[in-house]
Order: sequence, then structure tokens, then C-alpha cells
Amino acid sequence: MASLTNDSAIRIRSGLLLALASATSFGLSGPLARGLMNAGWSAAAVVAARVLLAGVVLLPLALPHIRGNWKLLRTNANLVAAYGLIAVAGTQLAYFNAVAHMEVGAALLIEYTAPIAVVGWLWVRHRQQPGAATIAGAVLGITGLLLVLDVASGLSADAIGIAWALAAMVGAAAYFVLSAQGGDLPGTVLACGGLLIGGLILVLAGALGIVGLHATTHRVVFADFTTPWWIPILLIGVVTAAIAYVTGIAATRRLGSRLASFVALTEVLAALIFAWALLGESPRPIQLLGGTSILIGVVAVRLGEPATAALGDPETPADTPTKDRTRAEG
Repeated sequence: MASLTNDSAIRIRSGLLLALASATSFGLSGPLARGLMNAGWSAAAVVAARVLLAGVVLLPLALPHIRGNWKLLRTNANLVAAYGLIAVAGTQLAYFNAVAHMEVGAALLIEYTAPIAVVGWLWVRHRQQPGAATIAGAVLGITGLLLVLDVASGLSADAIGIAWALAAMVGAAAYFVLSAQGGDLPGTVLACGGLLIGGLILVLAGALGIVGLHATTHRVVFADFTTPWWIPILLIGVVTAAIAYVTGIAATRRLGSRLASFVALTEVLAALIFAWALLGESPRPIQLLGGTSILIGVVAVRLGEPATAALGDPETPADTPTKDRTRAEG
């Protein structure tokens, strides 16, 4: 019993560290993408380059897990396709298009209501009614986001921007739910397959004229320096996609989709720090207060997370075949 308790505690701690690493990596993507788009790249081109590069980087890690067991990939083909189309390509493209029509803060706020959508999905679909601590954590987390994004100063957005941001919110919620599924499919395989499929879908859409694919070789300008275009492309592909998605999937399989989605709220704090360093955008005191509220909300959700939903099979590593977690985690 003591061994099981220790294994569970280790699993939770490692899951939290992985979730924070994923959120921090994702937080870097916005400032890098903004620099590339300012240099003449289209949103679809940035997303396509990001996910295709990440998929290629992960391919050597994913292949050993399915070599000689291609039936496993065929069995989960629908999951991988949905992950690539909705959680990868759809979410990123929707967010960048939202930013093109509305303020960045407003777009982020709408997208990051995804944790509430996850809680609602688990409640309606799987009858996992949230407890008082989870509800309180949700309120604190969303309140913190309102403060971090400083929406009290006023927002202006058109209907198209709001629609794109809502689409990004649905995609973000799908990311957490889909990451927790496919219990017998290694996380690197899900991430690699989803990234490659998502990127190829965007390239095909660009070839058909559905989305614009524009790229340049102009130097990318940040707050205090300029850099060749390929440096932010490498960072946005390897760090903010390959590393971010794999650590995010591993974290979700350790923590459950509900808790992982709330820990991912720290991406907003990471994005603020990177935006300050790369774009010269300094957070205001009200935003720091909001960050504190987010962290308290994450702790509250942790206290309210049911043990069975959070732990799954405590002795199974996240990147090896796992038992059925779909019932408890989405």
C-alpha cells in the first residue's frame, strides 16, 4: 500500500512538471509567431511550418513504438486524424485568425475558457460532477485570466474574430480530451501522427486556395534584436510544438484531462514573460494579481480532482501501452 501511494505521488509530481514544461513551451509560440507574421509570414504558413517540423523531429522517437505493430496505429487512426485536424491544425489556425480580427488578450481569454468546457464535458458525457473545490478553482482560474488579460480596460472585437476565438476554445478543449484517450497508443505516436496530419492538411488547404500560405526570408525583428527567419522557425517547431505536445500528452495521461487543462493555464503567464522579453510588452500589477489567482485556482482544482480520474494506472508510464482510461478521462 505504501509503495502504491509513493508511486501515485511520484506520478502526480512528474505529471505536474511535465504540464508546466508543456505550458511554458506553448507560451513561447505566440511571441515567435507574432515576429514571423510581422516579417510577412501568413498565419497558416507559420502553423504549417511549426507542426510539420515538429512531426519530423518526433518521427524517429515514434517509429520504434509501432514498428512491427502497425495494427495499433490502424486501430487508432480516427483518434490520430481527429487530433491532427482539431487539436493541432484547427486550434492553432483558429487562434491566429482570431488575433487578426481582434485584440490578442481577448482571443486568449476566449480560448482559455477551454478548462470549463473540459469540466462540462466530463460532467455531461461521463457524469463526473465537479466538486466544490473544482468549481471554486474554475472560478478563480477564469477570474485570474480576466485580470491577467486586463479586460477591464475594454475590448473591441468583431463577430468574425469572436467566432474564430470560440473555434480555438473548442480545439483547445479537444486537445485535452483527445490527449487522455487512446490508452494503448504511445504519446509520441499520437503527437507525431497528429502533427504530420495537421501540417499536411494545412498544406493541402493552401494548395487548394482555402487558406493563404505566404512565407518570406526577411529577418525577424524582436524588441532588442533581429534574427534570421530560420531561428524562430526552429524554435517554434522543436520547442513550442514537438516538446510542448509530447510533454502535454504525457502530463494529461498522468493527471487526467481536467487537472492538466487547468495547469495549462500557466501558459498565459509564460506568454506574458516571453512577450515582455521578445516584444517589450510589460505586465501590469493587475496582471500579476491575476497570475496569483490562476495559481490558487490550479491548487484548488488539484484538491478537488478525484483520485481515480487523476491517476489512472499508477504503475504504467505515459508513453507505454496503458489500460482503459477513456471512461475516466474523456
